[in-house]
Amino acid sequence: MAATTRTPVLAGNWKMYKTVQETVAYLNEFKILVQYTEGCEIVIAPAFPALAAAADAVRGSRIRIAAQNFHWESEGAFTGEVSAPMLRAAGCSDVIIGHSERRQYFGETDETVNRRVLAALEAGLRPIVCVGETLDQREANQTKDVLLRQIDGGLVSLTPESMSPIIVAYEPVWAIGTGRTATPEIAEEAHQILRDRIRENLGPETAEALRILYGGSVRPANIQGLMARPGIDGGLIGGASLDPASMAAMIHYRS
Repeated sequence: MAATTRTPVLAGNWKMYKTVQETVAYLNEFKILVQYTEGCEIVIAPAFPALAAAADAVRGSRIRIAAQNFHWESEGAFTGEVSAPMLRAAGCSDVIIGHSERRQYFGETDETVNRRVLAALEAGLRPIVCVGETLDQREANQTKDVLLRQIDGGLVSLTPESMSPIIVAYEPVWAIGTGRTATPEIAEEAHQILRDRIRENLGPETAEALRILYGGSVRPANIQGLMARPGIDGGLIGGASLDPASMAAMIHYRS
């Protein structure tokens, strides 16, 4: 399991699934399934329209609500966007930044990731910053170069103090939604690259405290093997998080 000094985080990214009503029904069931869970943090990231209802549904529980994206400006003429203060007002505590689907489909860059990270911290939101290589990049032996570029660019100008709340998620693009999962060894190797870079940039204490999640076809069948690796501090879970029993089973991976 994860190092004892780093509390594991199991986060469900629902992407563009579930209406407000479906979200509330899920959470009403899910919070009963995990009400006695200890030793890990639980995060659920519904779609934008359901955030406020989700926050209401989990009030009084240990479940944290995350948004899947936001704009780095606090307000302005940005049609279709939402700001960090809006997310806070809706009841969010966390926000996913730089997911590969944002990079692939919506023009996210390392620079815009950094802008969002700084804006999230300023607003009191905890960033979950995603990095990861494509299949072409992995087959070209570019994994380390890609990860270093993304972590350096996305977290530029941070100090050990400002880095302290941040969570990093390693999501190999070739394993997201494909059913292909990086082996625990592959995942841990990538996590070590990231942790070593943070050690170089921000020192050993910051590196050892950093929680790095694995994402990419995480499911109940493989969660134990992944979490058995000391360098893996949790999961950012996509499709398998859409069913409350499935998500609860992963929360209870040590049972």
